[in-house]
Amino acid sequence: MFDFFKKKKEEKKSHLPEVLGLRLGGAVELDRLKMKIIEPDLTISGAAITQIIQAVGVVELDDATRLIRYYTDDDGMIQVLMNGDSDAGVQQCMLSYYYSTTPIDTDARWNSVLSTEVVQENKDLDGVHFKKLWENERPVAMTEITWTSETESSRTDQFIMLYSRQANDDIDEVLIVSAEEQLVNNEFERCLVLSTAFDLQPNDFTVN
Repeated sequence: MFDFFKKKKEEKKSHLPEVLGLRLGGAVELDRLKMKIIEPDLTISGAAITQIIQAVGVVELDDATRLIRYYTDDDGMIQVLMNGDSDAGVQQCMLSYYYSTTPIDTDARWNSVLSTEVVQENKDLDGVHFKKLWENERPVAMTEITWTSETESSRTDQFIMLYSRQANDDIDEVLIVSAEEQLVNNEFERCLVLSTAFDLQPNDFTVN
């Protein structure tokens, strides 16, 4: 006799974090009007209004605080700083875009970048002036685990400094300088990554 009332198998819950509706495979829809208004004052241009999240990164800052990073198919990244596991713990949300990625091929060059280039009092980007945002004299070290699927992940050690400028009366633009290294086949792959970012408010985007 057939059992027509068998319970459906429970769906396996993803171990990847979902915050503010953001999730691996989700489609982010930015506020078209806001982007049109603010882009002329920012370093970025031509940001896609609809972006697909292709990877999720997690940085554990301490026992309660972490960064969740949602990487999109438009070379963008939505970064959420949060305390705890619920949306109520979100402290900041930013949209960033890669500006440049420069490979670092030697240990001497890597050491030079860490000691003299990541942390400076000021940074200029295409003639635009950014001022150091943190008081640290050395880069801030953090480790990110990045997932491209439920089972595929990679680890990246990052050494970071943030810089900032007032883009207009309402928005501060942040410059992220990050020296990054991954151990691949027992060899380090290193690069210096520059990105720019700005704050997103909850009503600046939706997720489908």
